[in-house]
Amino acid sequence: MHSFTGSSLRSFPFIGHLLASFIIAYGPVTAAYASDAVNINTASIEVLAEELVGVGPELAKRIVDFSERYGGFKSLEALGYVRGIGPSLLTKNQGKMVIE
Repeated sequence: MHSFTGSSLRSFPFIGHLLASFIIAYGPVTAAYASDAVNINTASIEVLAEELVGVGPELAKRIVDFSERYGGFKSLEALGYVRGIGPSLLTKNQGKMVIE
């Protein structure tokens, strides 16, 4: 396995420019995705169904009903108490949901 050292990277100056270009081009995109996460305690049925993978209107309604009945979710793992939500669905939506 070859490890790149500072001297070997100096042999390829374009790599630094390429890396800087990617950071400049895609940095704001990743920040935008992070800010687009759905707050599961305040999102509407429509937003949950539209933004989350594998969540349709019926499952979104169960999420909202559960949240309202029990005073909101305290953790993302607590979504597992909602009928129809399992580890697979939580994994598919990792990074798309927040609790605020």
